Amino acid sequence: MDTSFRSIRPKSDEHIAYYSTYIDRVPDGDIVEILKKDTPQTLAFLRSIPDDRLDYRYAPGKWNVRQIVGHLADGERVFQYRAWRFSRADTIPVPGFDENLYVDNAPFENVSMPDLIDEFDALRRASIHLFSNMSEEAMARRGVANGHEISVRAIAFIIAGHVTHHLQVLKERYL
Repeated sequence: MDTSFRSIRPKSDEHIAYYSTYIDRVPDGDIVEILKKDTPQTLAFLRSIPDDRLDYRYAPGKWNVRQIVGHLADGERVFQYRAWRFSRADTIPVPGFDENLYVDNAPFENVSMPDLIDEFDALRRASIHLFSNMSEEAMARRGVANGHEISVRAIAFIIAGHVTHHLQVLKERYL
């Protein structure tokens, strides 16, 4: 099966400008291979975070490390769900999600770091399977999320870039 279409970067009309923050962080190449390559590195980094930093916040009102890892899983799940629906030609718009509300109402601070990492790992593996089995037509499909049109291809790149963004924040502000 020809998978060269997985290397096509999303065009600006496939997402709102905000998502360029994440998409621009993704290197050129096959998005599935990028997700596969980045996952072991991400997991190793998350597992290397010292226990005494897990509840650290660099400023009042900011998430702690556990909450960020939980947010990575939440983000993976939400974006994956959107990509799955839109890839199946579902035209029913999906609402946005308030990441702060999700974090505020999640049990992340009472979940062990290994469990948080395992959950993220399982979701990432599911994302890889989802995008690995999509056709070019499915990757090009679009849907409406949070009132804005977005392509499945853009969501795949957002998933990769979202994690890259938060890992950089962890490295720069938490460790």
